[in-house]
Amino acid sequence: MTNAADNDHTAVDPTPALEVDSLRVTFDYPRPAVSDISLRVNRREIVALVGESGSGKTMTARAAIGLLPEHAVATGSVKVDGVEVLNASERDLNAIRGTGVAMIFQEPQTALNPAQTVGWQLRQALRTHQSISRRDARRRAVELLSLVEIPDPEQRVDYYPHQLSGGQKQRVVIALALANDPALLLADEPTTALDVSVQREILDLLLRLRGRIDAGILLITHNLGVVADIADRVVVVQLGEVVERGTVFDIFARPTQPYTRQLLAAVPKLPTVDSTDDESAGAASDSDTADAADTGAPVPIVAVEHVTAAHRGGFGRKPVVALDDVSLHVDPGEVVGVVGESGSGKTTLGRSIGGLTHLSGGKILVDGHDLDAVDRAQLRSLRHTIAFVPQDPTASLDPRFTVAESIREPLDIQHIGTRAEQSTRVEELLDAVHLPRSFADRLPHELSGGQRQRVALARALSVRPKLLIADEPTSALDVSVQARVLELFAELQHELGFAALFISHDLAVVEQVSDRVYVLRNGRVVEHGSARDVLTRPRDEYTRALLDAVPYPDPQRRRESSAALA
Repeated sequence: MTNAADNDHTAVDPTPALEVDSLRVTFDYPRPAVSDISLRVNRREIVALVGESGSGKTMTARAAIGLLPEHAVATGSVKVDGVEVLNASERDLNAIRGTGVAMIFQEPQTALNPAQTVGWQLRQALRTHQSISRRDARRRAVELLSLVEIPDPEQRVDYYPHQLSGGQKQRVVIALALANDPALLLADEPTTALDVSVQREILDLLLRLRGRIDAGILLITHNLGVVADIADRVVVVQLGEVVERGTVFDIFARPTQPYTRQLLAAVPKLPTVDSTDDESAGAASDSDTADAADTGAPVPIVAVEHVTAAHRGGFGRKPVVALDDVSLHVDPGEVVGVVGESGSGKTTLGRSIGGLTHLSGGKILVDGHDLDAVDRAQLRSLRHTIAFVPQDPTASLDPRFTVAESIREPLDIQHIGTRAEQSTRVEELLDAVHLPRSFADRLPHELSGGQRQRVALARALSVRPKLLIADEPTSALDVSVQARVLELFAELQHELGFAALFISHDLAVVEQVSDRVYVLRNGRVVEHGSARDVLTRPRDEYTRALLDAVPYPDPQRRRESSAALA
């Protein structure tokens, strides 16, 4: 865990790594992307830049690394390590990138070249800016892997990205950013793509690195728990302007602006444990997870019975077991949460229930029917009762289809209703997800992220399913947009009475929306029960570890916890 010394703010070097003064970035739009942003990041300091989508966060970071779009017009000043980068020549920018400023990317899978070893990629980063021999470059690559705490760096320097875990790949991305000792690191959502335990490892690593390297870090994130965990100072931006700034303690404890208070209020928080007797809590959990076949229990919408599923290994390798003797049920009108690390089997479970993954053993009953025992026509009919809510609506909505066409498409595919009836249904669903009916003729790119997710939800509900399978439906959304989408989800679920399987690595979100929770690890259920019991009084050590890793939006609480464990 984090050492208390790593959080010693007196270690901040007052030398500026980044100075942004009156930055303004405009396009051919009604308002500027950035109106007036000024900030400073000192060496050995972590400054968080927070705000909703469209607030100017990412555009400010792009200005600092000289990657503004060609048609952007930028004024003001952006200095990295004392050198002006705004409107600098491409030759000067190439000299600054990597040595003056470097980027820690959000998605390591796309940031790394799958066809080259991590050592080769680190050597290329070094030799681009330094005159260094191949042997010295390899030695430095091993040092960098050791710096970011990758085990056995001498061996793993020759690994390909696919041979590393998600957390190890993100550590390699950080090593690449550190290769040429930059003055400034730009970390744009560096943990969004990671599950909660790996996120904890990366955050602790960034804190430890802050004391070992002479660089400042500009952290851009919508996760205020992450901000509370590691930031020294916070700059809050709205519509391209700074609305509030201060130390992380002042911003969280004494916010002065309504917008900041709105952002903080929207953060989902796990409830604290009360003084309820642990034994009675365990008994309640057991009763909540009683077998659905017990007398008086409702017939489940979905019953998963001792299911095993495996992925092909390929190239002579053994199959990888994704689900191992998993049993669960979802009753009518119930929301069941599924949590666990990446690779725990969460997504495979959702796909199996939707009939999209072949089972190695066990059975799945949908509305009382065994998916493996029905013919094709019956399977098609059963699939009408299940709908999916995607993680990324931008990728799931056809960019050529209007909102109305996207919502109507499932009705067309399943030959439900006349065109007039379908149009009426589209209008009803737009009303249900609180979108104006005038949005029916808009294309996906004309909508915000939250609006696209509302369209995806309306599309899923178009066929009146009995079960929604939602796989990370809010992970890509800003905290305030996430709060509104979750409120809408709860409202629609109450009004329409559909059941839901809610898959997420955000335990606070799962606790907020779920009646019961199943915890998966390596394809097996390790704990299940009522959401409140499992997520406040966990009985399994793995569940406790997941909960301990959750970034809590209270910097004082996190620092006290870290000091106690130091």
